[in-house]
Amino acid sequence: MNITYTQNGDYLIPNIVIRKTKPLGHYGRLRKAYLEMHRPILFNELVLSDKLFEHCAEIDEAA
Repeated sequence: MNITYTQNGDYLIPNIVIRKTKPLGHYGRLRKAYLEMHRPILFNELVLSDKLFEHCAEIDEAA
């Protein structure tokens, strides 16, 4: 992942773009809370690989 920067005076500011996503539904939020409380290792793996939202959205769609 390459990050580009813009120089502002003496500081380099990262050019960050926030993805537009639809909000999680009820079951997606429940899955996230379950993972956080009962499966912390899987939760951390999903957060660090940037797949937590995808996973919770998939669960929400299936429900």
